[in-house]
Amino acid sequence: MLVSYKWLQEYVDLSELKASEIAEKMTRGGIEIDFIHELNKGVSGIVVGYVQECKQHPNADKLNVCKVDIGEEIVQIVCGAPNVAAGQHVIVAKVGAVLPGNFKIKKAKLRGEVSMGMICSLQELGIDSKLVQKEYAEGIYTFSDEVPVGSDALPHLNLDDHVLELDLTPNRSDCLNMLGVAYEVSSLYSLPIQLPQVQLDVKEVQNKSEHVSVQIEDEVANPYYGAIVIKDVQVAPSPLWLQNRLMAAGIRPISNVVDVTNYVLLEYGQPLHAFDYERFGSTSVVTRKAKKGETMLSLDGVERTLTEDHLVITNGEEPMAIAGVMGGEKSEVQEDTKNILLEAAYFDPSNIRKTSRELGLRSDSSARFEKGVDVKRTRAAAKRAAELIQQLAGGEIANELVEVDHLIIEEPSIQLELNELNKRLGLMVTQAEVVNIFKQLRFEFELHGDTFIVTGPTRRQDIQIAEDLYEEVARIYGYDNIPTTLPEGATIQGHLTDYQIKRRKVRRYLQGAGLNEVLTYSLTSPEKAKGFAMDVPMHQVRLAMPMSEERSTMRTSLIPHLFDVIRYNLNRKNDQVAVFEIGSVFNTDEQVLSKQPTEQEMIAFAITGLWEEHSWQGEKKAVDFYVLKGIVEGLLTELGLAGSLTFSQGTKPGMHPGRTAILALNGQEIGYVGQVHPQTEKDEDLKATYLGQLDLLHLLSIAVESVTYEQLPRFPAMVRDIALVVNKEVPAGQLEQTIISTGGELLKSVRLFDLYEGEHLEEGKKSLAFSLTYLDPERTLTDEEVTNQHEQVLAALAEQGATLRS
Repeated sequence: MLVSYKWLQEYVDLSELKASEIAEKMTRGGIEIDFIHELNKGVSGIVVGYVQECKQHPNADKLNVCKVDIGEEIVQIVCGAPNVAAGQHVIVAKVGAVLPGNFKIKKAKLRGEVSMGMICSLQELGIDSKLVQKEYAEGIYTFSDEVPVGSDALPHLNLDDHVLELDLTPNRSDCLNMLGVAYEVSSLYSLPIQLPQVQLDVKEVQNKSEHVSVQIEDEVANPYYGAIVIKDVQVAPSPLWLQNRLMAAGIRPISNVVDVTNYVLLEYGQPLHAFDYERFGSTSVVTRKAKKGETMLSLDGVERTLTEDHLVITNGEEPMAIAGVMGGEKSEVQEDTKNILLEAAYFDPSNIRKTSRELGLRSDSSARFEKGVDVKRTRAAAKRAAELIQQLAGGEIANELVEVDHLIIEEPSIQLELNELNKRLGLMVTQAEVVNIFKQLRFEFELHGDTFIVTGPTRRQDIQIAEDLYEEVARIYGYDNIPTTLPEGATIQGHLTDYQIKRRKVRRYLQGAGLNEVLTYSLTSPEKAKGFAMDVPMHQVRLAMPMSEERSTMRTSLIPHLFDVIRYNLNRKNDQVAVFEIGSVFNTDEQVLSKQPTEQEMIAFAITGLWEEHSWQGEKKAVDFYVLKGIVEGLLTELGLAGSLTFSQGTKPGMHPGRTAILALNGQEIGYVGQVHPQTEKDEDLKATYLGQLDLLHLLSIAVESVTYEQLPRFPAMVRDIALVVNKEVPAGQLEQTIISTGGELLKSVRLFDLYEGEHLEEGKKSLAFSLTYLDPERTLTDEEVTNQHEQVLAALAEQGATLRS
């Protein structure tokens, strides 16, 4: 919202305050001022001139030689603007004047003719071209009002003004208009406010519907509609003051009638629309939902295809406007318009928001309707606009406001306890101070002892509960005046939960292992949501109002977006990528949601390129399955769960069938690791990539026994190495589990230290070498008892088809 400082002064006396002081006060009061725009972009020495004579330049077809009265003298100026003519009041930069960019005007000779200055366009004064009226876009600006010749042009063009740019949060839509800002400033400074006084000169008729009648078909989407007919208007450029105010607010002037509707929009926050009465084609205004496939040519020249959810304003037959969003080109006010049908209505915010989004069409009108306008200002805004149109465009108001009103105005009644207020704010505010604050805010209230019963005004839709009033008291009292105090009462020492501690441990381990943490979107496309999901028969969670199809579905896996991260790095010549993400995935067992979806925290990691096998030696090798397997085993060891972990060969969609392992803890699947399928790598434009995804919630929920320390054994251990020949299909983990289960209490550890395949072995066979450590911490073992135990292990292995390698 752009707020003109000079315009604001019409409602609140700010003569003793600078724009910068107001900006500081408003920011400290909760409405942030992003920027203060000085409309003067370094211009000086410009005056109002009167073109007495304009002749063709004798030596140039596109130049004119003008005699211009600048008050103190008459000077000759050579001008190339196509619209310069005698009898105009224009902007003149005298010799010695300075224009934006420190451009200095000097005496010059153009094609043999002396030029003592420059006749200026608005763009040459630093005004944005998109704010310049069409008739002046390609030429100089001429004053439509009578302005004193020789006077300083800056005030006439409002270039001595300052504009405050408000950065409003969604709850403060009350400040999307000048009156709302005036209320805010008057409250902060405890100053009186002067509101517009409207007195309509209406030609009374016995039957109001003689000129217009109103019918509403959907009372929910359109609870109120009012219309006024103004006859015999003269459409022309707006007076200078009105043009200046619109341009200061970032709106291009068009004509007096249209400019008035924009002016009242900015002043009251109530969107209005003016139809050409004849082009509207009917005395009957009917608001209804559009028919499926119905079309309308909007004011921006685009033919819009409407749906049954879109509300339209019709003449009883065809749409003339998309309600609350944009008018139609067919009933547009034009230069030959004589009669006006002025609309003032209240539309359901959710309907306007949905319509605006679906049509991809946002306007100043829709931006206000979708946030909610003050229902009590609708009639007042219509009358204010009718009065201004009558003043600026002539004509007569043919009838008082014709309206259909189904509005139910509810103002919340909020109870506020003085003790609770002080407790919440940490203050000792007196009752009298709170009374004064509510009076400053112009909130109606009743006082019963120390209890305030406050009525939330319709202009402040953010005032609904007691906490809203606490905030109002605090900001008017002044946040800077609230003392810094220590909290009182019993406190407990804060600490992390067991889950949080383990979660941090996971993150630290993976970072220490060389992986970088990434954060990706929780929203994805339906296609990506299908891939790499956990094996749970669930439905996808679709958004009701997605911003795009690419962000329309809650993710069911972390993997697809890790592909995006890897591809992003590979495209930028970073071939060595190792990343992980901790995040939630979402599923539901319902086709149509009636409850919260299931949220499950997962961890996923992906690596590609080279891997530093021995960082102290700088050795690197290509990433393979065992690199990722080692990372996972290290992570489980860090969590104290390695002893319960098993790997088994398996298959997963999108994964390499021979290089994928299913992970299980105590027999329950927790995830998988492996290489991405070559076809998937090709589709995703990746190199050899290995990834894994684990159920982090399950991992961190497993209770782990506390670490216990044992005294170093006094007695020696005995180590027996065995080399087993087995079929290639037999997993090493299976043999390891057999050794552990039959090794008895004396077997303290088992370690696989060699794998051999090739020469001297039968086809389809492999050799696995294990080192077995036997120990009794209370005594020295004998060869005989170790041999007996070892023989039991060998016998169990033989039953698995394993033979000792000779």
